[in-house]
Amino acid sequence: MNTKIDTSDRYRSLDQAAPGELERLEQQAALSKWKPSYHIHPGFGLLNDPNGLAYYNGAFHVFYQWHPFAPTHAMKHWAHVSSKNLVDWERQKVALVPEYDYEANGAYSGTSIEIDGKLHLYYTGNIKYTDGGRSANQCLAVMDHHGAIEKYPLNPLIEGPPSGYTGHVRDPKVVRYKDGYRMLLGAQRLNGTGAIIVYSSSDGIRWSFEGEVTLKGYDEPGFMLECPDYFQLGGKDVLLLSPQGIAPQEGRYENLYNVVYLVGEMDWDTLQFDVDFYEELDRGFDVYAPQTFEMDGQRILFAWAGMGEVDYPSDREEWAHSLTLPRQLTLRGNRLIQQPVEALALLRNRSESVHEQDTFHFTPVSNHFELDFTLSGDVSTVTLFHQYDQGLRLEIDHVQGQVVLDRSNTNYPFGEQYGTTRRGEICPGEATVRIFVDGSVVEVYLNGGELVFTTRYFFDDGGVSLEAQDIKGNIYQLRQSIADKLTME
Repeated sequence: MNTKIDTSDRYRSLDQAAPGELERLEQQAALSKWKPSYHIHPGFGLLNDPNGLAYYNGAFHVFYQWHPFAPTHAMKHWAHVSSKNLVDWERQKVALVPEYDYEANGAYSGTSIEIDGKLHLYYTGNIKYTDGGRSANQCLAVMDHHGAIEKYPLNPLIEGPPSGYTGHVRDPKVVRYKDGYRMLLGAQRLNGTGAIIVYSSSDGIRWSFEGEVTLKGYDEPGFMLECPDYFQLGGKDVLLLSPQGIAPQEGRYENLYNVVYLVGEMDWDTLQFDVDFYEELDRGFDVYAPQTFEMDGQRILFAWAGMGEVDYPSDREEWAHSLTLPRQLTLRGNRLIQQPVEALALLRNRSESVHEQDTFHFTPVSNHFELDFTLSGDVSTVTLFHQYDQGLRLEIDHVQGQVVLDRSNTNYPFGEQYGTTRRGEICPGEATVRIFVDGSVVEVYLNGGELVFTTRYFFDDGGVSLEAQDIKGNIYQLRQSIADKLTME
């Protein structure tokens, strides 16, 4: 095999930017009317997976995959934002800039955990070869109480994939277990199927390969299982996975890549996860690579509000994607319930109460708002960005409990090869509908998070129309909570 590392221009790091290049990109992206104002997003370039989520040293920390030079998947860095309240975000200095041979083609996704008072950031050092081959190293950086981040001097902690697996081994999730630690990694077997593998460590530095997780009761691994996330909730074990290569199944798994959650019981000694239930995390068009962390007993999730290998209309404006809003997770039986964290009420700066029958239409002051409504009747519809025959349409069949999200009517189509509708199910009867619109990012929560759709929609202008037998609720205009300006120093 040719082991010459790819050093082409697409693998430039941030410190190789030409004079004035970043400023030009930032200025161009800032002109976009499709930019979010309260979702975490890149000032310019491409964002994807959330990384290293933590509450540490009195602040929330969110890192994310970032390619600065174009809205394409190339040399990934870790960008960094922080917050005191999960709502107002400050951009920090870029946390991880690829600079060493063990991360020659990008600092890929990973997680964080506090050890001995410092935040340990575990990530994958990506290696790509000129013949199309690849490898992966598992690496460490450490953040202290002053916010300084230093890469571990003896990186990589784990060099290359273990025997029996391809170079597709990435996205470390590190958790405490007994008196040590376990690291879960997404992997691909040599036969081209996805797996989750495990390493163990007593100190978070020296790691030993333990084997592969047996997912008893789950048989849809695709060709790769990315971004594993494990936690306990309501006395049960939960595993989040981002499988690639699952075929669509009667209205499910319709995205290019999908996200599932598994609820059951994990035996760390035998590495067997007994699956009692599994389901898609989110039924929207644009969601991937979720990650969670714990704060004061609450399990909080962020995900990437986007999808790989799909061209988005915002690409021409030198930026792509955002993260979802932070969501608090609970279990209802074996169902994972996702609700926007309560602190998001701090975004509200103007409100209007509504109680109408049959129809209601309004034009928002800006495309940064929240709807919180109860709808009843046989069939209800909510149409966002409604202008002539355009609009993102949500239809609820209250009798059957069927929900359809339709984005076929738009002047800016994209990703149509994966369909233009998404479906889900809720309990029949009256429905609560909570919708966050932030530029081109839309999140829909039905019945308190029983069903969630995350999607992107690109528009010219338009209002909001609701049709139902009874329409009751509130409209909130939402303020900006994150600036576009990047902190480079």
